[in-house]
Amino acid sequence: MGEEMIDRLLEELDLVQKVRLLSGATTWRTAGEPTIGLREMVTSDGPAGVRGEAWDERLTSALLPSASAIGALWDEGLIEELGGLLASEAVRKGVDVVLAPTLNLHRTPLGGRHFECFSEDPVLTGRTGAALIRGIQAAGVAATAKHYVANDSETGRMHVDVRVSEQVLREVYLAPFKAAVEAGVWLVMAGYNGVNGATMTASPLLADPLKGDWGFDGVVVSDWGALRSTREPALAALDLAMPGPQGPWEASLVRAVQDGHVPDEAIDEKVRRLLRLAGRVGALEPDRRPRTAVFGPDDTRALLRRTVAAGCVLLTNREVLPLDPASLAKVAVIGVHAASPRVQGGGSAGVFPSRVVTPLDGIRARLDGLAQVVHVPGPGLGVPPMPLGTRWCSDPRSGEPGVLLRLLDEAGQELHAEHRLSGTQLEPPVGPSARTVEISALIRPPTTGEWTFAIAGFGRMSLTLGDRTVLDGEFPCTTDDPAIVHVNPPRHTARATLDTPEPVLLTARRQLVPGAGRATIVAAAPPEPEPADALAEAVRAARDADVVIVVVGTTEHTETEGHDRSDLSLGGHQDALVRAVAAVNRRTIAVVNSGGPVELPWHDEVGALLLTWFPGQEAGAGLADVLFGDAEPGGRLPTTWAAALADAPVSHAHPVDGLLAYGEGVHIGHRAWLLTGREPAYWFGHGLGYTTWEYGAVQAPDEAVEDSPFTVRVQVRNTGSRPGREVVQVYLARPQSTIERPVRWFAGYAAVHAEPGASVTALVKVPAHALRTWSEAERAWITEPGAYQIMVGRSADDLVWKGALPLRGRSDTRVERRGDSRQILSSL
Repeated sequence: MGEEMIDRLLEELDLVQKVRLLSGATTWRTAGEPTIGLREMVTSDGPAGVRGEAWDERLTSALLPSASAIGALWDEGLIEELGGLLASEAVRKGVDVVLAPTLNLHRTPLGGRHFECFSEDPVLTGRTGAALIRGIQAAGVAATAKHYVANDSETGRMHVDVRVSEQVLREVYLAPFKAAVEAGVWLVMAGYNGVNGATMTASPLLADPLKGDWGFDGVVVSDWGALRSTREPALAALDLAMPGPQGPWEASLVRAVQDGHVPDEAIDEKVRRLLRLAGRVGALEPDRRPRTAVFGPDDTRALLRRTVAAGCVLLTNREVLPLDPASLAKVAVIGVHAASPRVQGGGSAGVFPSRVVTPLDGIRARLDGLAQVVHVPGPGLGVPPMPLGTRWCSDPRSGEPGVLLRLLDEAGQELHAEHRLSGTQLEPPVGPSARTVEISALIRPPTTGEWTFAIAGFGRMSLTLGDRTVLDGEFPCTTDDPAIVHVNPPRHTARATLDTPEPVLLTARRQLVPGAGRATIVAAAPPEPEPADALAEAVRAARDADVVIVVVGTTEHTETEGHDRSDLSLGGHQDALVRAVAAVNRRTIAVVNSGGPVELPWHDEVGALLLTWFPGQEAGAGLADVLFGDAEPGGRLPTTWAAALADAPVSHAHPVDGLLAYGEGVHIGHRAWLLTGREPAYWFGHGLGYTTWEYGAVQAPDEAVEDSPFTVRVQVRNTGSRPGREVVQVYLARPQSTIERPVRWFAGYAAVHAEPGASVTALVKVPAHALRTWSEAERAWITEPGAYQIMVGRSADDLVWKGALPLRGRSDTRVERRGDSRQILSSL
């Protein structure tokens, strides 16, 4: 749709109609306007999958690996395919706008939402996000770059004021968003936080650099509930306030315009951008809306399975992997996570997959008819109970697996009742007369003993077991964080003994109170085994097996939206479990199921160490492909992993008096490790495959030309016995710089494939901006004159070649030297 058409549509609207378009019509829909043929546009959370408009476990979605797993792919072609899958899911669910990707950075390993972010590095994050955006928008579905900007931790995220210099903002935290704009993203979401004194929904950073310097022509939308006032965001470059209705704009904004506090031109500019978005997604063309979803169930599973293997990072391998199924008689699969993995992070991005292939499922399927597979859970994780499901619960009214959800009025009379599959009910269908949410289930205890029960929500809540009240109290809401109020309210637990295996009725009630949402979660867990006994059972199984696969990981209570982590430990007895089984079987493979870095104090004691992140619905299928050599572990670390939290150079995520100072400057991630001289457990970019590589000639330019890209050609040879993939990485440095710069910084990468014995040339394209730095004095990008260094390697620390890179200004007419005189200038 052309700009002339947008102007004509704008002329047909009066002020009230225009302002109505700038606020949500519902939680997930923008306002429509029949006068100009504009329908509502539907939005949905999207980083892990497209949930749609409802938190309903019966409405399933394809569940992708976490963003940190996608960041580990270093494969833009595959990432674009995943974007296409998200678009296909959006079309299937009638969604116009996918609220992804998240472009915030892994600034500190304690960030609670690492699983939803790609990387510690602005270049890798920018390239990964741009690829996902291209994949989503190629199908006419809008992508959303979020959360603009410096929204990199969860503690106090609704009100924290991040203090960061302009140089650091431009070079580090804004850089991925600039890459998104260059990729053509249609929306940018302003975060909850403030930066340098201004809340992001009213920040001058929305106008410049976003809409000014970068020329972003799309819509700036608020994070849900982030808008807190009328005038300031309206005068800033925010375009759309979500959710609605009854937000801070609407009638208040109409009055502000009529009173002269907000100019008409500002409103017109915002509406113009909304109409441009509507044209892009077909919201002004009723016949265009139905689109053919290109991904069927088999295509979806195949792509997600391939992605799991491609994102797995093999950290250590002492000639254990890949396993030969024909040589195995008995395999011990150990750990709670083996049968109940974490396949996604906690918070607003959660979806309901139609099925999950667990690691145990995948291994058993691959070894079916070949080897015996024994599963031993080991010690419990010592965390609050999981929500009720269909395993040992049934609806007390229908007898079907699951729970009974009821809404009651003030007198306790039933207003509504329905069968549900889960004790997690975030959006029970409350009406104006509803006063109580009730969830009940007939529990068939698989074991007797002291059980743990829990209810989550706010207000007056109770739990009864048969005729026993085990919990009853008032639990006021003390937060305005929507992720906590509406998605993950705190759980309150009680213990009760079940003496017999006879079914018992569990009833949970939550009173509805204004301002505290309606989310209600009911959970239960049987008694955990004695840790010593569980460890001993695991050791026996490990000793008797040909190989041990021990799966450990984090829980929804340690990695989730709304909370940062307090430490990097796996928790429970998981470290002791790995050490105990590795001590009796040297062929122990440790599989780590986490969204971000964790401490692995036993990493030198296992035969192989494999990182699977939160791998999505095809977790076990992709893992089995890697374990048994049907696929190579293709991932490379997008984030440096510390051996211990105490070693991490940047570890503060908690504001002080509402302020969070980014005092480390440009030195985050591997840059910070290089500056301090400390040695992490595993560097950014590290990852092993199932073959070996030899680096040969490197061809780099004799000079770099200011503001011009260049290409580095690196010859590598597959010296192993299997086909494989190598990720060739290029780093830059500026010795003796007069400006604060990293010791070295990541500039680009290229992945190559080769058969055994074959050589191939990697072409690493380094963009024009790679040598630039932001001058706060000039408020402009500058390229510092002098000599640079260029380095080639397998990770930020494993460098195999370096050479000098003089800089030539654009006005310098010297002829470039030709040939390959620098290819062996220095070998590391």
